[in-house]
Amino acid sequence: MAKKTDVERPMRGPFKPYRLKIRELKKKNSIAAFFIDTVTIVVSALVISFVIKSFFLRSFYIPSGSMLNTLQINDRIIVNELVPNVIPLQRGDVVVFKDPGGWLGVSNNPTPTTPTAQIAEWLLSVTGLSSPDNDQHLVKRVIGIGGDHIICCDLNNRITINGKEIVEPYIAKGSNPSNTEFDVTVPKGSFWVMGDNRGNSEDSRYHARTPGKGFVASKYVVGRAFVISWPFPHFTWLDNYADVFKNVPAPKP
Repeated sequence: MAKKTDVERPMRGPFKPYRLKIRELKKKNSIAAFFIDTVTIVVSALVISFVIKSFFLRSFYIPSGSMLNTLQINDRIIVNELVPNVIPLQRGDVVVFKDPGGWLGVSNNPTPTTPTAQIAEWLLSVTGLSSPDNDQHLVKRVIGIGGDHIICCDLNNRITINGKEIVEPYIAKGSNPSNTEFDVTVPKGSFWVMGDNRGNSEDSRYHARTPGKGFVASKYVVGRAFVISWPFPHFTWLDNYADVFKNVPAPKP
């Protein structure tokens, strides 16, 4: 006996009447069929985008020049949200994180918005084209991980990590590794972050008096930026410069 195809199999279950009506409507009216198919595709795409955005990837734009020349103002980046909960952060990673407290200050003039604008913003955020809470986040490069002893600067005007001097090719041309001296040990589960544009970056060096003392606890990390997605001429994968840190010894227990 020939095997029945999916179309030939009888429909069962509580949704049978609705599926029959949809099938009959599509047969009678090609315009209705096109509309139903389009709505189905759009809704499916929105659901998939929502799941991806909520659990795997997010888009952010760069509002300042603190990461020049790696990231330009108004660049858009894609962030892997599996970092650091599933995949650990490494030295050299470009990281997006929430304000650990006191880094961004308090905004007393929130931007007014209408219900229509809120709906549009939500739809754009679902598809990854907008990030409504972008101004509550920061983007820097991870220089030290938990346990690292970081000093700036040595006799060669370079940063040392656990006694090993590093040469940083990613910092902006003409910038020093730091014009501010520091000697810190990163707490376990936290990170020491710095902007690539060292002369114009309010990073870990300048927040010693905040609750986190300049360190970024892992609970504030949203994820690791791995690609510049827009504008298209800037499209590139973001390097974490593993060679810069490959000879840095592990922190002492």
